[in-house]
Amino acid sequence: MKHRMETLFLAFALTFVLAGQTVAVEIPPIIADGEAVQMDAPVSVSKETTYVSYWPIVKTYYPDAQATWENNKAVVRAEGLTLELQPGAPYLVANGRCLYVPDKIQLTPEGIITLPVRTLGLALGLDVNWDAQMGAVLLSENGSGPIRDASQVYAQDTLYWLSHIIHAESGNQPLEGKIAVGNVIMNRVNSPLFPNTVYEVIHQTNQFTPVRNGSIHKEPNAESVIAAKLVMEGVNTAGHSLYFINPRVSGNSWVARTRTPVTTIASHAFYC
Repeated sequence: MKHRMETLFLAFALTFVLAGQTVAVEIPPIIADGEAVQMDAPVSVSKETTYVSYWPIVKTYYPDAQATWENNKAVVRAEGLTLELQPGAPYLVANGRCLYVPDKIQLTPEGIITLPVRTLGLALGLDVNWDAQMGAVLLSENGSGPIRDASQVYAQDTLYWLSHIIHAESGNQPLEGKIAVGNVIMNRVNSPLFPNTVYEVIHQTNQFTPVRNGSIHKEPNAESVIAAKLVMEGVNTAGHSLYFINPRVSGNSWVARTRTPVTTIASHAFYC
């Protein structure tokens, strides 16, 4: 084992000395419980995020896993685990839960799906660490098994009302904007200035037009549900915002005149 790990270090470390020269190597190795994982695509690092091919790692920890291609996405099934990976999507679905991938799931020119190793580790129930001395990504089972199922994590009442208000207020906005609307709702829930449940925040008197006109009850589109799940996973694109407006409609409103601007996403401006 010692000899194998030394060989890995010499072959894959980010930098190493050979015959008195420093040689740069761009690809860090993936070590799973002390053993090198034979990857089928180069490991890449972008914005301090390590992207890896998902399949070799899945097979290392779930040897009976099966993968199929369904509706333009890879679907992986193993005992206790279902993964859905769609190239270009800013999230993956793991046991019904949505995990954020800000720079999106990637597809190599060879047709291999890659994604952040930490996000994959979260889905699979792995601890992911960086060994600076080796220049390697270290994986190990954390003992919890695959990520808990959505039915065990998402409070259904919260998911219902959050997805409905997101759809009613921002159904035509990009995913980032949908998430931001959900952030405003959850920020209010956590603020002493507002009620402490999603339902009560949404139905507070004179706060949200969709409640007054009844559009809150329209069935949310798929992306609004995904946005609600991402918000419930802790994804935040609106900071501490407590308000949002459409400046073209409410540019001279009390919010615009008195509150501190945070960000603008598509048609909505957000304030705290």
